[in-house]
Amino acid sequence: MEIEYASGFPSSPVEPRDSLFSGDEEQSGIDEIKAEINGNWATSSINEARINAKAKRRLRKNSSRDSGRGDSVSDNGEASRCGVTVPTSPKGKFLDRKSRSGKGRGLPKKGGAGGKGVWGTPGQVYDLEEVDIRDPNYDEDQEMLKDLNLGEMKCGLPVLAVSLALEGKASHREMTSKLLSALCGTVLSTSDVEMSFDKLLQELPELVLDTPRAPKLVGQFIARAVGDEILCKTYIDSYKGTVDCVHARAALDRATVLLSMKGRKRIDNVWGSGGGQQPVKNLIKEIDMLLKEYLLSGDVTEAERCLQELEVPHFHHELVYEAIVMVLEATGDATFKMVIDLLKSLWKSAIITVDQMKRGYDRIYCEIPDINLDVPHAYSVLERFVDECFQAGIISKQLRDLCPARGRKRFVSEGDGGRLKPESY
Repeated sequence: MEIEYASGFPSSPVEPRDSLFSGDEEQSGIDEIKAEINGNWATSSINEARINAKAKRRLRKNSSRDSGRGDSVSDNGEASRCGVTVPTSPKGKFLDRKSRSGKGRGLPKKGGAGGKGVWGTPGQVYDLEEVDIRDPNYDEDQEMLKDLNLGEMKCGLPVLAVSLALEGKASHREMTSKLLSALCGTVLSTSDVEMSFDKLLQELPELVLDTPRAPKLVGQFIARAVGDEILCKTYIDSYKGTVDCVHARAALDRATVLLSMKGRKRIDNVWGSGGGQQPVKNLIKEIDMLLKEYLLSGDVTEAERCLQELEVPHFHHELVYEAIVMVLEATGDATFKMVIDLLKSLWKSAIITVDQMKRGYDRIYCEIPDINLDVPHAYSVLERFVDECFQAGIISKQLRDLCPARGRKRFVSEGDGGRLKPESY
């Protein structure tokens, strides 16, 4: 039987099949076993085993590569597609970033209208968006002005705003300038703003009756409007040689001077920055200049006005402190009397409150030891100044009693039994 079986085994080499995947692997395995049993390995069987092993390796490689694309191999060796993806290889699933469909043409997504920060396709026209009340940039006042439908009365809006701001503080005038800049282009046009300032220049003789500084302030409004580009730069030049009113001429001259200064920052700060917005160093410099100008001029009213324009009622204790320091460092009695007059006037007009006055004196009481190092007679001058302020009604008796006094040392000859009196501060 063995000899007949061996003689029945084909001796001629077997040609490889057309398809690498069409051979019967089980039959080849049986042939290899029978050949091994007979002990006779034919060349054809070795070649066929190599071909089958190579086909298996290709099958594994192709299955791992195409696992993420839904490709599968049927039993007949034919590739088939199905909608279900068989995740046989995680490396092919996550690291293969090529197109799965193979239909891309390399063009922009959605014709150039897709992606973040894109305006849309060329030629696309958007409709006007409705204002959302929940929008954080929603301006209720501006929308109310639009709904009023002022018509020809638009030019009266800046006239009313500026007229009211003339009687207010510097911070109010700053807010008015910002309001005009915001309204121009949405509610008001450039021609409306020009007509408004024309009316203001015509009404200046009446505005001066209520606000003597109206020409100067209107000139600053004009300069700020030109700086904010809501007025043409040629607006002032159009009035040259045609103004008969003295007040209007003063306003235009003031605006010309401000615009001739170099630097846009000066025009932006034409009203000054609000008290709470200024750095502390700037406030200290302003108060120091105020006191020096007062000591030179002696004008209490002007000093009060300058202090109120700073709009820092919470920082008035600095003026009290600096004024007393100037008294301690002064050599004559002129500064002594002028500072008492200034504090008395500020106290009676209620510009400086009790709390601010007390805080200024407390600062002096705490720092008098350091001041005494530079001014040897600081203690005696401070005691005399505090007594004068108490007699003038500027400070209370309790605050006067807190004034430190530097006593001198008494020795044995004065009958203290050898003890030294400690210094009191």
